[in-house]
Amino acid sequence: MTKNFTRAIVLLAVLQRPVIAQQAGTMAGYSPAATATQRRIEGDVVTRPNADSASAHSRALSKEAHVAGTPAQARTRDYVMARMKGWGLETESREYSVWLPHALLVKVSRLTPTVREFDLREPMIGVDPTSALAQYPTVNGYSGQGDVSAEVVYVNYGLIEDYALLDSLGVSVTGKIAIARYGRSFRGIKAREAEKHGALALIIYSDPKDDGFVVGDVFPEGPMRPAAGVQRGSVYNANGDPTTPGYGSVPGAARVAESVMPVPHIPVVPMGYGNAAELLKDLRGHDVPATWQGGLPFHYHIGSGPTRARVVVRDDRATNAMKPIYDTFGTIRGSEFPNELVIIGGHRDGWGPGAADNVSGTVSVLEAARAIAAQARAGNRPRRTIIFATWDAEEWGLIGSTEFVEDDSTRLLSSAVAYLNQDVAASGSSFGAGGSPSLRAMLRDVLRGVPDPSGKGSVADVWRAGNPTADGSDPQMGDPGGGSDFAGFYNHLGIPILEWGFGGRGGVYHSQYDDWYWMTHFGDVGFRYHATAASISAATLLRLANADVLPFDYAEFARTMKRYLPTADRDIARRGWSASTQAIVASLDAMEAAATRFSAARDSVLRGPLSPAVAQRVNASLMRVERALTRPAGLRTRPWVRGLIYAADEDNGYANMPLPSVNEALRSGDRDLAVREIADLAQRFIDATTAIESARAALLGGGSGSLPYPNR
Repeated sequence: MTKNFTRAIVLLAVLQRPVIAQQAGTMAGYSPAATATQRRIEGDVVTRPNADSASAHSRALSKEAHVAGTPAQARTRDYVMARMKGWGLETESREYSVWLPHALLVKVSRLTPTVREFDLREPMIGVDPTSALAQYPTVNGYSGQGDVSAEVVYVNYGLIEDYALLDSLGVSVTGKIAIARYGRSFRGIKAREAEKHGALALIIYSDPKDDGFVVGDVFPEGPMRPAAGVQRGSVYNANGDPTTPGYGSVPGAARVAESVMPVPHIPVVPMGYGNAAELLKDLRGHDVPATWQGGLPFHYHIGSGPTRARVVVRDDRATNAMKPIYDTFGTIRGSEFPNELVIIGGHRDGWGPGAADNVSGTVSVLEAARAIAAQARAGNRPRRTIIFATWDAEEWGLIGSTEFVEDDSTRLLSSAVAYLNQDVAASGSSFGAGGSPSLRAMLRDVLRGVPDPSGKGSVADVWRAGNPTADGSDPQMGDPGGGSDFAGFYNHLGIPILEWGFGGRGGVYHSQYDDWYWMTHFGDVGFRYHATAASISAATLLRLANADVLPFDYAEFARTMKRYLPTADRDIARRGWSASTQAIVASLDAMEAAATRFSAARDSVLRGPLSPAVAQRVNASLMRVERALTRPAGLRTRPWVRGLIYAADEDNGYANMPLPSVNEALRSGDRDLAVREIADLAQRFIDATTAIESARAALLGGGSGSLPYPNR
């Protein structure tokens, strides 16, 4: 199509979008005049991402499986770089060499009661041409190698409490092959627990009760996982390249030996429920508890016996373990504060074609880049620098983003305003969001200015209608634990983060069937939600990039933290300890009061002009608030996790644990440790409050607004 014809289609799409009433009130961090200008800027930029462009990006990027470390994944790098360069962005690709063994041979066989070798591949589906293309072997990333034969034991979800129940029944998995269903925890925790309890291998399958025909019609008639559909995925329980723990995988970096890497040593293989049924149906031994019964058409038993199986995994770690991965960056330099960075990113790699996970997130980043680049070419550059990143090897353990964060930590600590994450940005129509409590109010305001594809008002309107609250307030946003590329920024460095997306029912996660056909029939038929996710991205980036004073809300942050404390106090009381979280409550009361004073001063000062020099001093202090809530030594359980506000539960992997230093101490049953951690966290909230007060002093002309990076 010609450029003019394309522009006409875009204009028509804009005119067909519902009109959103102009938002009332002054934006946080903006003067009244600047608010009016910014509303116009955001009103323009949200119209620029469009379904046709999103569809074209999605089709190109999901045309083949593109696992990290393969030529197909390098082709996604080239596509992204070419688009960003064509829009006028400064572009960069960073290469890291990481330990990434690829499977060469994967086999699972049933030995008794009858012999059967399973075809683990996901079969071609006639209406879906991408399903016929080459697929990555059916194995879990970072599986151990081995060739083992043993009796099979069903371990439910493979949770810590499931093994405790097995112990109570006198059932051991030592010397056995454990079979667990997906769900309730990260698959890496399942592998850790199976190995810890002596299993020789682990098979993880998708049960139809959780992820198949019990939930809904299966692909291709519906969105759910078919009997041969497989969830691949990493079983690595740390972040970043295993050979460079805590530092970048750059040339000359010291590498640790494989023997000390935190990766499984037993084979771990996923399979569909069609194959899993052939291992489960003949198990005998104990009946399962009612909660262990899945959705296959027979009564489940634990075993062991009489079913025996063989599991074989071989990979290229001896010959080709180190592979290059590539992060990409497109940059628009800020016109006034070029050293202050607003970053958005999404991972490019997948376990299959990855139309939802995470081509949809990459599309959101690309369309936001295209929209803001168009404004910049028209002479309306953002005041701060915006970086559009795409990460490699997220699926193996957040590797690309972690290596970048570790490699560039000095610059990020001093200059990064916020990181926005796009992971599965569009796979349905239901909106959800989460992130740092300091940024939630800003995002809620942005959402009120973005039309929802349903035509029923703004994204905020539809979100509220679908998630009504008793008091009519906005729905709750989620807390950031771990499991996606925001972890390096927030959990490691204390940089505020946000993420959002549109979801729905689906059962093709980490499957060869997560492709163009599934997306165009079930996920986002017209790619309108892809475009809307990008509109939110573009508006949020510009809200942060153009503010005089960064729009953090630390009063809401403090109030959110207080909500987590009653649970801790109940745990303390249950244990009969003479302790409490009162010191944290007091420090949060002070933080909320300081934040309220700062907001009042900010709004008053912004009624008049604010010099760039003063703005820089104020913002330098604001950027240190959440840095103050990190600890260089990290958590006792995981030193890499320095943030003391949120972390993934170390015994679950997916579930979020707020205030992890305190709650892990409580879970350990160590009263003295819990008391020390409560005191430590209370002091860090005091440090954060000092940064807020410093920002207020700078705003009112009473101080420099600069603080050293906390190093307690």
